[in-house]
Amino acid sequence: MQPDAQTPAPAEPPLRQDDPSLMPADSVLLQAQTDQSRGLDSAEAARRLAQDGPNALDTQAPVPGWRKFLRQFHDPLIYLLLAAIAITLGAWAIEGYAGWPVDAIVIAAVVLLNALIGYLQEAKAENAAAALARMTEVTAGVMRDGALTRVPSQQLVKGDILVLAEGDAIGADARLLQANALRVQEASLTGESEAVLKDAAVLQAPASLGDRLNMVYKGTAVAGGTGLAVVTATGMGTEMGAIAHMLAAEKEDDTPLQKEVRHIGRMLGIAVIVIAVAVIGTLLFVGHVHTLQGVVTALLFGVSLAVAAVPEGLPAILSLVLALGVQRMAEHKAIVKKLSSVETLGSASVICTDKTGTLTKSEMTVERVTSASGESHVTGVGYAPKGQVQHEGAELQQGPLHSEHRAILTGGSLASNATLRECEGNWEIQGDPTEAALLVAERKLGVDGARAERFERVAEIPFDSGRKLMSVIVRDKHQQRTLLVTKGAPDVLLQRCTHVRVGDGVQALEDTHVEQAQRDIEAMSGDALRTLAVGYRVLPEDAPAQPTPELEHDLVLAGMVGIIDPPRPEAAQAIAEARAAGVRVIMITGDHPRTAQRIATDLGIIEAGDTVLTGDALDELLSLGDAALAKAVRSTSVYARVAPEHKLRIVEALQTDGHIVAMTGDGVNDAPALKSADIGVAMGVTGTEVTKEAARMILADDNFATIVQAVREGRGIFSNIRKFLRYLLSSNMGEVLTVFLGVIGAGVIGLTAADGHGPAGALVLPLLATQILWINLITDSAPALALGMDPPSANTMRRPPRKLGDRVIDGAMWSGVIQTGLVMALATLLTIDWFLPGGLLEGGQDLTTARTAGFTVLVLAQLFNCFNVRSEDSSAFRGLGSNPWLWGAVLLSVLLQVAVVHVSWLNTAFGTTPLSLAQWGWCAVMASTVLWHGELRKLVRGALRQRA
Repeated sequence: MQPDAQTPAPAEPPLRQDDPSLMPADSVLLQAQTDQSRGLDSAEAARRLAQDGPNALDTQAPVPGWRKFLRQFHDPLIYLLLAAIAITLGAWAIEGYAGWPVDAIVIAAVVLLNALIGYLQEAKAENAAAALARMTEVTAGVMRDGALTRVPSQQLVKGDILVLAEGDAIGADARLLQANALRVQEASLTGESEAVLKDAAVLQAPASLGDRLNMVYKGTAVAGGTGLAVVTATGMGTEMGAIAHMLAAEKEDDTPLQKEVRHIGRMLGIAVIVIAVAVIGTLLFVGHVHTLQGVVTALLFGVSLAVAAVPEGLPAILSLVLALGVQRMAEHKAIVKKLSSVETLGSASVICTDKTGTLTKSEMTVERVTSASGESHVTGVGYAPKGQVQHEGAELQQGPLHSEHRAILTGGSLASNATLRECEGNWEIQGDPTEAALLVAERKLGVDGARAERFERVAEIPFDSGRKLMSVIVRDKHQQRTLLVTKGAPDVLLQRCTHVRVGDGVQALEDTHVEQAQRDIEAMSGDALRTLAVGYRVLPEDAPAQPTPELEHDLVLAGMVGIIDPPRPEAAQAIAEARAAGVRVIMITGDHPRTAQRIATDLGIIEAGDTVLTGDALDELLSLGDAALAKAVRSTSVYARVAPEHKLRIVEALQTDGHIVAMTGDGVNDAPALKSADIGVAMGVTGTEVTKEAARMILADDNFATIVQAVREGRGIFSNIRKFLRYLLSSNMGEVLTVFLGVIGAGVIGLTAADGHGPAGALVLPLLATQILWINLITDSAPALALGMDPPSANTMRRPPRKLGDRVIDGAMWSGVIQTGLVMALATLLTIDWFLPGGLLEGGQDLTTARTAGFTVLVLAQLFNCFNVRSEDSSAFRGLGSNPWLWGAVLLSVLLQVAVVHVSWLNTAFGTTPLSLAQWGWCAVMASTVLWHGELRKLVRGALRQRA
């Protein structure tokens, strides 16, 4: 029932010469070559099905598993690692295939592990999304061969005669031939929260989609009444198909994280080339190479060191961290379809959200009840009958007001065809949502049982758009009388009333009563409530046996109710948290502007009186150019009566303005904007399959608050990505600088072959190739992964979102990476100098011992650095116990290093020798300089910020 429906602001629809809404029903039937009473015969229906194809939307062919697996290799970092494998194998071949190409094998294993993680996680997300799909096939009632039958929706053809009844899913676009109190729930297509009352009369002028009252559309559902319609469009020719065309035309952009990873891959590729050239040039110049073998050795070492500079564990660790984030999000009912999308929501600066079903419950609720003695407010939202009918903040007590409001809610429930039931802890309705709202309010008052016991329905006078009323005749078994109970539009029902209910009695309706009722209507309409009035009369014993609308006179006005699709209770808090995090929330809906403004104000999206832009206003702005739209979206946060193309343009305008945009929604009308947004978020319960397909994330519980939790998770993931990037890059930088500076300064630190470790003047390296490989294996794996599991910091949701141009690895990070790598290299080389005879610091140990000590210092320095990189600003000693995984990874790495130093067969494999306890202590002290340098750097940065 739609007694107080607001007249929508019509958009400018595209003018079609064959628009069935503008044609008389007979003309539509003639054009469709069908018969209203018989429908199509089976042979003709089969011919048309073969000619036009199934009544289904075009879908993409499923991607084979092998292609999905190969897609995991489409990444710049993976390209870099594949190049490293090729170079390493080439070097192995040049050296005569000596031994096993360990570097190539390890890197290949990492690449395969990364691909496997990505493939399995995306397959898991696809399975979860498929589990949300409705498994039952939709069927439709049609006339075929002169008889009513049900056929699968996919077999509907143009010209089929649909027989519509309450609860039916509408399988195709159709022109109404008959409509008997027919109400259709079109929220999934238009965003209109209340069921639309349909009328078979021909339209006099083109109308927007939501205002074509003589049309029904594929993907919507019958909320009440009955109807007869002729199918005018199927499959991709339907309005839903038009949206599917928009989706197909909309290219899916890479996520911000994908763009950043591609940038990192390019940067590392350049760095590898620079390192290779610099090292080879230095070796040739400093090493005084004069033979061909010497040149080949220098080339191979330079290439090997450049390969070692690549953090080969980065792609796998990145995938693992994202996969862990996906699992945590799944625990919060958020299903991520693609790994790289996990971080995107954390980067979002704008969340564009639909209203109906996303910010609101999509469950009509009585909020206010008014009568002659005053008004009451109904607490609780949705169809669950949890709440009270309250007056002045307290539960409504027995008295005149209670008697009047009992009559209103009982009368409204009597004049209802909806049902309310509890199923496995959830309350469900069948029928018109507005009528269901009255049933729920009656239960909150606690009088529903008395109604069922006292009254028995005798007959019904159906609702029609001309009267705007619906009545039932009931038998009062207690007082042995027959009553007519009527509900409908307040302005119409008031004109048919001669008396008013006051307490338990009835008084003549005076002008003062009418004026008060009109003030109540205006107040509720001003608060965006849909109003409904209830009246009744006692019928005489000689009343006509056949009920007719002529009985609807001399009514007693019981009162009125104000109904709204209420906000979700948790949505306001979630929006406040998003705003505190610097994330702007924008509402985009197809509903009425007044309703949108009310909900947005209640939720804190806008202040009272802020501007709401309609679809018509957006069309005017678009006619002025993109600049006018761009200016409007910077200041407007609520849009109403918009079409799917409007949503798309709003999202694009925000992206052009430099925002990372998340778009949420559940209806088919949301799908194009969801696909265009940086991350589309679909509702899993109320969302259509088209919407879920277009989205990158699905909320299994349809809860807007889950989005904010996902923002928090995404920000934590991005922060952790920066942590392990700082760690991996600074660690590899330390290795490169150790070898590079060790070669250049070999004579300064006593690192020469003059002590019998080779021919005089031969090149002696501070670290062996196997030692560098070992460092990469034990420090670039478990500790880096543990950093990716760091809990979010307390101020995660108090920081503004990162800007679109901000790099994951910015100038400040590169500075820190280089500084930390330099400190690691100097600590390692000074340790080698301390142990070796000659050089700056006189020592007395052999080269193997000195190398082992330097090797150990570099490993321990990288482990100290684990704690340093956890924050760019806070001390490493803050929150030391918050990540037990990190402590476990560090302890494991230390034990492995002890083994490689003290296990004899590992000594042989890695060129090490056991160290004394005092030597271990010296190594630990030298390695800790990385930690102290980090603490000093943070203090200096903090002081500079405070001074600024």
